[in-house]
Amino acid sequence: MNLSFPNEFLYEFATLIVVLDPLATVPVFLAVTHDLNRKDAFRVALYTVVISFLILLFFIIFGQYFLNALNIPMASFQLAGSIILFLLGLEMIRGRIVDENSTNDGSRSLIQRAAYPLAIPVIAGAGGILTVVMLTNNATRTVVEQVQTTIILALCLSVHLISFSIGHAIKKYLGKTGIETIGRIFGLILASIAVSGIITAIKISFGLI
Repeated sequence: MNLSFPNEFLYEFATLIVVLDPLATVPVFLAVTHDLNRKDAFRVALYTVVISFLILLFFIIFGQYFLNALNIPMASFQLAGSIILFLLGLEMIRGRIVDENSTNDGSRSLIQRAAYPLAIPVIAGAGGILTVVMLTNNATRTVVEQVQTTIILALCLSVHLISFSIGHAIKKYLGKTGIETIGRIFGLILASIAVSGIITAIKISFGLI
């Protein structure tokens, strides 16, 4: 436990907020919902939070058993997730996220938009999954502590819902060009985060850290 935090609850909340990063997901949300009205955009936000919670809850309960059964090391899982996040970052830099939704002209359902790329890999990506698995380690954490972590996760995801709502409220002031510009900038940030994850995973695999 980090001694700078007065209790475990605040430590886990801060850890999950930093990893899930509600602010960094807003540009992706704006790109995915740029052609939707306020009501449909809120539905996408709600679906995103629910889908992300269910995915992360699955890994809280079964994550260690799942990875062990498939003989997948944590480092390999992180590497794969980071590569996917890197590819998403490239798509955002190239403006493909906005273009994809414009080209499909509404053919993608609200749930499809929420599932990819918002829930996976942006929120419930490798970083989020690895974090909840480590925070709920079956060998060191009791069931009560795992339930507490699950509640904290729900609180963190509710922050995403708030940030999405605020982001959509200012969308009309940004316009399509503004959304694309912000999306490209954050695409570069996502790609940088992904590269850092790839490097870390490779170092872990070769026992360098």
